Amino acid sequence: MTVIAGMVTAMICVIVTTLILAEVRGSETESKHSQATAAALRVSYEMRRGEVRGHLDAPGDVVLQVMDARRAVIAGTPGPSLDGPPIARFLPSRAEVYSARDVCSSANLRGCAWVVAFRIYQPGGDWLVYAAAPSVPWYVNPGLMMLLVSVSLLMILLACLRAWGTVDQTLAPVDAIRAELAEITAQQSGRRVTVPENRDEIRRLAEAANATLDRLDSALERQRSFTSDASHDLRSPIAAARTQIEEALLFPDEVDWPQTGRAVLQSLERLQAIVTDLLQLARLDAAAWKEVETIDLAAMVTIEMARSDRTKRVVPHLQEGVTVRGDRLRLVRLFTNLLDNAERHAVSRIDITVARVDGHAVLEVLDDGAGVAEEHRDLVFQRFARLDASKARDPGGTGLGLPIAREIARLHGGTLTIEDSERGARFVLRIPRNVPERAGRRP
Repeated sequence: MTVIAGMVTAMICVIVTTLILAEVRGSETESKHSQATAAALRVSYEMRRGEVRGHLDAPGDVVLQVMDARRAVIAGTPGPSLDGPPIARFLPSRAEVYSARDVCSSANLRGCAWVVAFRIYQPGGDWLVYAAAPSVPWYVNPGLMMLLVSVSLLMILLACLRAWGTVDQTLAPVDAIRAELAEITAQQSGRRVTVPENRDEIRRLAEAANATLDRLDSALERQRSFTSDASHDLRSPIAAARTQIEEALLFPDEVDWPQTGRAVLQSLERLQAIVTDLLQLARLDAAAWKEVETIDLAAMVTIEMARSDRTKRVVPHLQEGVTVRGDRLRLVRLFTNLLDNAERHAVSRIDITVARVDGHAVLEVLDDGAGVAEEHRDLVFQRFARLDASKARDPGGTGLGLPIAREIARLHGGTLTIEDSERGARFVLRIPRNVPERAGRRP
């Protein structure tokens, strides 16, 4: 920023200096032309009053020269113009009294000069009066050039210092935010960066950083809760199996080993179910897609309903031609999880609806049970979260079926929610019908 500010200031100084030099050079040139013209007119006036010969006086560095009808130099300013050849060779035309030109090849002049020639009538023939004013250089004079360069350098220096100070002052809060973020660790996750008082971009940056930290803390808290719940749920079947084996080993002759084996097997089956669900969640988190294909939801529901017998009456309401792009096995897992959940809580009937609504494929699973209270509708989708009613109906459940179903819906670009119904719980899956292939794949 300092270099850019210096370069911009330098460009401005160059432009301003050029304009000043052009203006001053124009004024100086006009002034010298006026001096030369006035000096030539004065000599012309003196020639009318009497004969002019010898030395002539001229202001500044104006050079004068008078030539008779034979084009011989008879008067001039002291120096080569009096003793040498004519300072110019051009003559005013017959229709003009005077003429002016730039001359650079005269031996009597140093460098280029602006020369004006006046024709003076005399009885013996026309005489000529030449007046020459030296051309003004592009820099006008060394003093002015030195002044402009000095002022430009001073302005560039001041601009660089100002830019350095402004940027340093502006970025100081950013550096403070960076230092605070560097100090925040997993053990100090509750800390937040200081929000500046000024309502500017830096304040919005600090607020965005704090919002990000809030989300990270929430994710960290969910991870810790998930780890704790997973450890507890894994420990329970292991502890039960260990207790049963230890009791059997204390009295090996009095133990019904087949019954003990069946009890241990039940604990192992629960442990296997938990591990299987955890592996499924891990695969979903990694988004390891299988074959992506076009799936007819009505056909999928019909096939899955025919594969297994249900203890409750299942009533389908299926619209044909409702298709989505996705992983068939995962969508089947989502549907069976919803159907198993509905079967556990239904009294006697489960309604399954497949329809096309506003460009979305919609799958609804509705049971006629007690339903889910509105304040618990998000809780049931958390991992290992189980309501009291669920624990009573299925003590061996893992609490991972609905979270797995929602994650599958998310990976297909859709949503899985619990919506209002007259009775029971109404789970609604919505998947956009135009989701591109492998939309859920993560890089």
